[in-house]
Amino acid sequence: MVARRLPFWPLLRVLHRALRIGLWAEMKPLLRDRLFPVKISATKEEHSSAAALFHMATGYWVSQAIYVAAKLGIADLLKDGPQSYVILAARTGADAPSLFRLMRALASVGVFSHVGEDCFALSRLAESLLTDAPASLRAMVITIGEIHYQACGNLLHSVQTGAPAFNNLFGTNLFDYLRQNAAAGEAFNQGMTDLSSLLAYALLIAYDFSGVSSIVDVGGGEGELLRKILELNPRMVGAVLDMPSTIEKVHQELNGKARIGPCSYIAGDFFDSVPEGADAYLLAGVIHDWDDDRAKTILRNCRRAMAEGGKVLVVDMVVPKNGAKSFSKLLDLNMLVMTGGRERTEAEFRTLLDASGYELTRIIPTLAPQSIIEAVPKSTRYA
Repeated sequence: MVARRLPFWPLLRVLHRALRIGLWAEMKPLLRDRLFPVKISATKEEHSSAAALFHMATGYWVSQAIYVAAKLGIADLLKDGPQSYVILAARTGADAPSLFRLMRALASVGVFSHVGEDCFALSRLAESLLTDAPASLRAMVITIGEIHYQACGNLLHSVQTGAPAFNNLFGTNLFDYLRQNAAAGEAFNQGMTDLSSLLAYALLIAYDFSGVSSIVDVGGGEGELLRKILELNPRMVGAVLDMPSTIEKVHQELNGKARIGPCSYIAGDFFDSVPEGADAYLLAGVIHDWDDDRAKTILRNCRRAMAEGGKVLVVDMVVPKNGAKSFSKLLDLNMLVMTGGRERTEAEFRTLLDASGYELTRIIPTLAPQSIIEAVPKSTRYA
């Protein structure tokens, strides 16, 4: 059954505790952009179908322009007020006339504002390119503009072969590449960390964690998502499981400590095993990375490890039926080229979970594009 309304009490509880412990500034972008989304002024010109298709086909012009602005750190330079393109060029080492053309183009679609003849300023959209913004997308835009952009340019290979274009282009899989290339890995991990804060608030508003005393964030990266969940549920303890390279970085940032407060960090491989004995196993943006066989392996490992009465919480987009418009259908193409994974429909999630020893109990929408797919072990022990 798909829950259609966000529950009132989790929302009230999260807002109350966020205000008490000073997290309102981080939550505000999620609520603001969900309740009052940015509207870019549309042209009054009526487009023919050919013009509309051409507009779609040239969409990468805009995406690459945003990437270049993110890479140059333009938003950070405009944080204190408008600047002329000449000054921006001098501070970024760019060619001044070319930077003007970039900024003019971005201002025309609502990213930055064109002020007077030669100055530019932050717009509401551009605020998300600030490095230290609570809802910063700068690192994510950089990783999208680099490795994702290159892999997507090889989409034809994936469609013809069914294999990830990324592997064909870079000679290795995504996760090995990120471990071997520090700059790409840093941008990717920082982008995921930035998104995790907003996702955490979306989950907390939608889902009542009050009955969960222990939780494992499987494939949880640097732990930002779990830390936010624990901050707003102070009676809960948790652990982040991720690859040794990721956990080693966290330990270095914690001066060698393996835990901070109620959150511990464990190096491992979820294809081998996961920490035992937790009430809940969180798989946020993990299952969609993998094909069905490898997804089953992860889910079965969680099934074997969980405490009696435990559950798994899969956080992914749910692809709607038939011709309904949904970003999940485009993200599904991205998973095809990047990892060979996929976004799934409700029926596909049910089949996957059933084959892994679970019964799907609820699908809960959130303020984020992702939903929470809750599942519990079948009554018969699954081996």
